[in-house]
Amino acid sequence: MSAFVKTEIKNRIAHIILDRPKALNSLSLDMVRAITAALLAWRDDAGVQAVVIRSTSERALCAGGDIRFFHDAGTKTPQGGSALLEDFFTEEYSLNHLIHHYPKPYVAIMDGIVMGGGMGVAEGGEANRLRIVTERSKIAMPEVNIGLFPDVGGGYFLSRAPGQIGTYLGVTGETIGAADAIAAGLADVFVPSDRLPAMMELLDGTNASDIRAALREFAAPHREAGAAGKGILAAQRERIDRHFAFDTVADIMASLAGDDDPFAQRTLDIMRKRSPLMMCVTLEQLRRGASMSLAECLRVERTLVRRTFEHGEVLEGVRALVVDKDNAPRWNPGSVEEVTPEMVAGFFDSPWPGHAHPLRGLE
Repeated sequence: MSAFVKTEIKNRIAHIILDRPKALNSLSLDMVRAITAALLAWRDDAGVQAVVIRSTSERALCAGGDIRFFHDAGTKTPQGGSALLEDFFTEEYSLNHLIHHYPKPYVAIMDGIVMGGGMGVAEGGEANRLRIVTERSKIAMPEVNIGLFPDVGGGYFLSRAPGQIGTYLGVTGETIGAADAIAAGLADVFVPSDRLPAMMELLDGTNASDIRAALREFAAPHREAGAAGKGILAAQRERIDRHFAFDTVADIMASLAGDDDPFAQRTLDIMRKRSPLMMCVTLEQLRRGASMSLAECLRVERTLVRRTFEHGEVLEGVRALVVDKDNAPRWNPGSVEEVTPEMVAGFFDSPWPGHAHPLRGLE
């Protein structure tokens, strides 16, 4: 179904191999459909005992959704949407739910860039997952940088990160390395990239009953993960928890402004460049998501993505970052002070009655 998704079964282990290196494996609708079809076919196949998702490129597992497609499809109508755009998000979020509840061990090799939609195909499967990072891993939910919000279940997994780490990552869109991903609960083990070939050889030859336990044998001591990444989150945990505990972005920024520490000032500078509206929407999304199931979070995110394209914030963000590349988005509103609670609340107002929601069948 997609030239960019390869599948194979070796030694009762099924592999999903993303092969769109020039686009850093950005997900298209065809790719989402191909991954979904493979997982559904293997779910009840006795000849498959585990699934591994990986990339042909060391540069990225997946850099997210195809944002140029978002812009092209979103500018076709005055309402900022098209049937293909609607299908993409409905089917992508359904895939995220399928992965999260997959009944077989699910291993994500998070080598290189793993952002946005890439996190959606790597973070699922709580009971059976193994998320492997390397010294090349660059992990982020950077959506506020393009006028979007952390979707693909971000409202669920970010809101469950320790303390206010998830709030920090979602509202700032910052990128982290291996050690920070493990500290945030977004990855499980660190494997040096030079050990990945041997790990794949093990997969091809092992008869181990517990694939995840076998792969953990390749994990380096945690201090090596620390050497591979910045390790900022653990060092700044108290400061992150203090500043990001507030329930408005304005209060968070005011708290940061009163802290002379370089980390606080750098964080404040970053937030001043993000979409004020979508930072506020993201904060509300994460606060709500903390008490929701994954299915509930995905339904909320499906509503949010419709409202975001209607508003046009994401179209402006992608224009500035990818299309015109002027890096000067004209956010609407232009400041956090101009964002009202009513504006934020409107994004959570579902355009569908419950019985007609595109993701009503998720449990």
